[in-house]
Amino acid sequence: MIVDCHTHIWESPEQLGRARIDASCHVRRGLLGDNGELPDASPEEHLRCSDPVDRSLVFGFKSRHLGAAIPRELIYAYVRKNPERLIGVAGIDPTNLEEALDELRESDAEFGMKAITVSPAAQDFHPADSRAMQVFSEAVKLKKPVFIHQGVHFAPPSKMEFARPSHLDEVARDLPQLKIVIGHMGYPWIDECVVLLGKHANVFADVSCLIHRPWAAYNALLTAYEYGVMDKLLFGSDFPYTPPARAIESLYRINQLVTGTNLPTIPRQFLASIVERDTLGLLGIAPAVNSKGKESNGVLDEEA
Repeated sequence: MIVDCHTHIWESPEQLGRARIDASCHVRRGLLGDNGELPDASPEEHLRCSDPVDRSLVFGFKSRHLGAAIPRELIYAYVRKNPERLIGVAGIDPTNLEEALDELRESDAEFGMKAITVSPAAQDFHPADSRAMQVFSEAVKLKKPVFIHQGVHFAPPSKMEFARPSHLDEVARDLPQLKIVIGHMGYPWIDECVVLLGKHANVFADVSCLIHRPWAAYNALLTAYEYGVMDKLLFGSDFPYTPPARAIESLYRINQLVTGTNLPTIPRQFLASIVERDTLGLLGIAPAVNSKGKESNGVLDEEA
């Protein structure tokens, strides 16, 4: 089974708030062309592009700091229509603790979300902030993995001092049962991310975003290979910035960068293992089986 563990949808760029600046910077840097327009992140385009994968995790996003809100209702409505292919991930902002805890519990009980995602730099909090730690503790109780967007942010209001993967060491030490996925391998702090992967059993990282930066991806994957932590890497496309098919193709072609040189290559079986990883099993979000004997992602099944 191929699982894309890092995808986004939105209905309009306004839902990104000041994170639109971040998104448009991705475009200006040549990832999707130079026309200055954001990619199509509609549910319809997401579903069309998801054909090469068996399941996709679909992220919400919320940030008071950036004035952003991709509502869980949007994620829920989309996932409910395609429960055999999609899994919802609730965007939680820990800076309003009471609201965050309420939304976390509701996202589990009422919306069937199987994980949560936070972004310290975009939400203006240190990863080990007491509010965040309470949210993470609740996630442990509910057995929800946490996807943490550590790494590069282009929006000027984002706080890069909160983006370093090394800040997650305290979180992983204090909450060893919490399953953490570091987004984008923590780029540009790849070495910090790799150390955490080797140090903590329940810390993982996805390769999203890196794949459309081939040289950065090659160096990141080679570092992970040399440190023996390739088994902690999960496939993610970062849709809409990269469609899953292109991300998979780019991953398999990564060694072409060093063809004809003395630079080391990454064995193909290790690249394949990223694409074919049992991500759902590792994170404890394997689909449930509904009363009709079909797989379900936890969202209440309704008659058509």
